[in-house]
Amino acid sequence: MPSYTVTVATGSQWFAGTDDYVYLSLEGTAGCSERHLLDKPFYNDFERGAVDSYDVTVEEDLGEIQLIKIEKRKYWYQDDWYLKYITVKTPMGDYLEFPCYRWITDEKEIVLRDGRAKLPRDDKTQILKQHRRKELETRQKMYRWKEWHPGFPLSIDAHSHSDLPRDIQFDNEKGIDFILNYSKAMENLYVNRFMHMFQSSWSDFADFEKIFVRISNTISEYVMQHWKEDFMFGYQFLNGCNPVLIRRCTEIPKKLPVTIDMVECSLERNLTLEEEVKQGNIFIVDYELLDGVDANKTDPCTIQYLTAPICLLYKNLESKIVPIAIQLGQQPGPDNPIFLPSDATYDWLLAKIWVRSSDFHIHQTVTHLLRTHLVSEVFSIAMFRQLPAVHPLFKLLVPHMRFTIAINTKAREQLICECGLFDKANATGGGGHVQMVQKAMKDLTYSSLCFPEEIKARGMDSKEDIPYYYYRDDGIKVWEAIKNFAEDVIHIYYESDEVVCEDVELQAFVKDIYVYGMRGVKASGFPKMIRTREKLAEYLTVIIFTTSAQHAAVNFGQYDWCSWIPNAPPTMRCPPPTEKGTVTIEQIVESLPDRGRSCWHLGAVWALSQFQDTELFLGMYPDEHFVEKPVKEAMTKFRKNLDEIVSAITERNKNKKLPYYYLSPDRIPNSVAV
Repeated sequence: MPSYTVTVATGSQWFAGTDDYVYLSLEGTAGCSERHLLDKPFYNDFERGAVDSYDVTVEEDLGEIQLIKIEKRKYWYQDDWYLKYITVKTPMGDYLEFPCYRWITDEKEIVLRDGRAKLPRDDKTQILKQHRRKELETRQKMYRWKEWHPGFPLSIDAHSHSDLPRDIQFDNEKGIDFILNYSKAMENLYVNRFMHMFQSSWSDFADFEKIFVRISNTISEYVMQHWKEDFMFGYQFLNGCNPVLIRRCTEIPKKLPVTIDMVECSLERNLTLEEEVKQGNIFIVDYELLDGVDANKTDPCTIQYLTAPICLLYKNLESKIVPIAIQLGQQPGPDNPIFLPSDATYDWLLAKIWVRSSDFHIHQTVTHLLRTHLVSEVFSIAMFRQLPAVHPLFKLLVPHMRFTIAINTKAREQLICECGLFDKANATGGGGHVQMVQKAMKDLTYSSLCFPEEIKARGMDSKEDIPYYYYRDDGIKVWEAIKNFAEDVIHIYYESDEVVCEDVELQAFVKDIYVYGMRGVKASGFPKMIRTREKLAEYLTVIIFTTSAQHAAVNFGQYDWCSWIPNAPPTMRCPPPTEKGTVTIEQIVESLPDRGRSCWHLGAVWALSQFQDTELFLGMYPDEHFVEKPVKEAMTKFRKNLDEIVSAITERNKNKKLPYYYLSPDRIPNSVAV
């Protein structure tokens, strides 16, 4: 009688094994096998990390194996089991791989197809078509859209992390408990003695060093030493943790009535301000989005303030970007002066501090939360709802969705919810951050997520004119590497543009993102349909780049740039100055966050800057969803390209006091998971 050798691999996560009854049956083109018992209580098979083999004998040859059914029946208590994959050796000596990489919970069964990726058009038999359809129907019931706040991209319909499907939960929920992690961070940083000292001001700048952890030769230490200097202020717009706002100024806006007399002493080329603008030497950062946003009122004992500054910058003869004028409000007038480098030292310093605080708010809520976390969640939900596991694009994208829905759900549960941790230290807490996302949605466009287009739209694409913009230089390299990889995979499965158009699952995926993620707003520029392989490559690059590189660029530098509190104040406790010549050092310190808020801020930026213990970086695909040789070759090529980028970045950073490494592929996690 024909005999099949079945090999079963169990995951290595904690509690991945099972002691339940496990049954297997094979279904082929010529028939089905009986249900075979593989494991039962106290057999000690399917232990964590184990690979177990079994001989399954059938009465007649089953033909080509199409499906494997795995059933788990409870023995005593709920015992979830993480099944990595199953391989089958047929009587003819052929090997078939059946990827799973899923949890089998309760008394459930799963049906697996072999690992070869298939488009809908490739399935010819009714049984395979039915399996594909049933999988999506099941997933669409599990992954439901929900509006968290009006105007937001839709998110997952789950109140808490434990409500999520088991497959997308964190392996260890304690590892992503924000309250626990922030408290632990403060303890590790030896600042927990200050964490409850709200309303208690620091005495001077040096006093902030009591909560600053000195780590020699690091960016954070360099920031602490040089934060007052104009070059450091300007450099952060290029290579800090929010390098996405600066744009070349083509015309001085009327709401910023700066004159040549004001800035003449800052210009180095003997040109007028208009001439400097025409030559492309003037840059601008406008925080207009903060105008009208309500400041945090959750603590009646501390009044907190926001403003919406405009900052004018200049490229000097050393090609460094430095500030030359700051207006702290949007409406010009006698009580809204334009601050200049030639003003009194503390006037100019406080104006820059206000800009840095405003930049922190835009970074946290728009650059980081909206444009990486919430957008990536949209991609994730749409993928699970519309792409079955056998689809090549599911196999391509699923590593880049790892834990994203889970981290966002946990954030809504503890961090950015009403009375959440975000309210403790941030001036945009208490609802201001919600207003910001709602306002920022109008600028969330498809082209703004296309990295090269976004750089060009801000007039920041010339390496010759702006030589020290490492975020741009490294980002372009990573974007191209991802795009080349996406193109290689696309050409394996889509032989023509016509095949792209005919892929109903792909089109449903794209439509879900447009309708639910972008709320069907035509002005977003998100496509409703994809008609060419070229456009598909770009679309997939947007998804993978956003979930990996873009998030890395704006997340993992938070401790480097924000741990020195005066350089990135999460709140300001005095209103912005309305006249010049009155600012004192005491007023600046009184404006900065108190001891308690400083500590919560420090705990937050430390915790958010840490990689996961089991982090998988760009190009690392240990879960073998793809089994075909051409795709594995494409992955090898992708990793080689990424390794070359790592080497180039490492070489450039040698001996730099301010190395830029956030877009080095060996520091880019595959997904948004922190």
